[in-house]
Amino acid sequence: MKELVILSGKGGTGKTSITASFAALANRPVMADCDVDAADLHLLLHPRIVEQHNFYSGHEAIVRAEDCIDCGVCLEPCRFGAVIQVEKDVHGAGYAIDPIACEGCGVCVWICPTKAIDFPDRYCGVWMSSETRFGPMVHAQLGVAAENSGKLVTVVRENAKRIAELHKHDSIIIDGPPGIGCAAIASLAGVTQALAITEPSVSGEHDLMRILTLARHFGIPTSVCVNKWDLNPEMTQRIEQLAQAAGARIVGRIRYDQSVTRAQMLGRTVVETDARSAEDIRQVWQTLNFENGIF
Repeated sequence: MKELVILSGKGGTGKTSITASFAALANRPVMADCDVDAADLHLLLHPRIVEQHNFYSGHEAIVRAEDCIDCGVCLEPCRFGAVIQVEKDVHGAGYAIDPIACEGCGVCVWICPTKAIDFPDRYCGVWMSSETRFGPMVHAQLGVAAENSGKLVTVVRENAKRIAELHKHDSIIIDGPPGIGCAAIASLAGVTQALAITEPSVSGEHDLMRILTLARHFGIPTSVCVNKWDLNPEMTQRIEQLAQAAGARIVGRIRYDQSVTRAQMLGRTVVETDARSAEDIRQVWQTLNFENGIF
């Protein structure tokens, strides 16, 4: 089974638009939206949810008010300021845990003299298995300020593989998160090929080199595509030269095209429209196939 992950050094480079177009061009792939902190692939693929599961990660401290003796021992050791005083009754203040500030370290649980603090698993959101017009899709939705740190990405990828094996799909296309943090590492590790999307700017060059360094660390063959290349042809050429020197393959350029926005407003992939950039995306896809044997 082959896995292609589309990554970028930052958000807004066109990663999701390209991923959705690849889904339309491929032969019934399984899609995995691993940009779980800001998932938006569903806006273009319109998934119909087949199953939904809760996602738990880490722990949260919860004070049982009826057992708390209001000693305040837990207040000072909390380095995150999550232990707060609350009005308990007319006799004085009690203590509670701010769930947003709590990092789940467990110090308050350990130090409480009456063991009045529970430490259950923290509910962080949901992951879903869905059907789209192009094939199955696994995606997720985190709660506000919920913890991810790559764990939910791993859940999404594992279930995408499960579905692909169960229904005999040959390929998985992964919409990865931006940056090089835990979520990006969880999206990248063990894939067949990575495609890095960048823009012709100083920040685009810097972010791309970080992605290439990360991919090289894990031994993942990586290709590069410059989006909106015609906004700065000189920078595009410089980026491509640096990428090649870093061991990456250049698989094409995509022009700046306002029709991409129109396609997004219609909830369609770029290659489903008459946008001029659609041909550029098709060429990138063909180059990935013919040169690298991805799908």
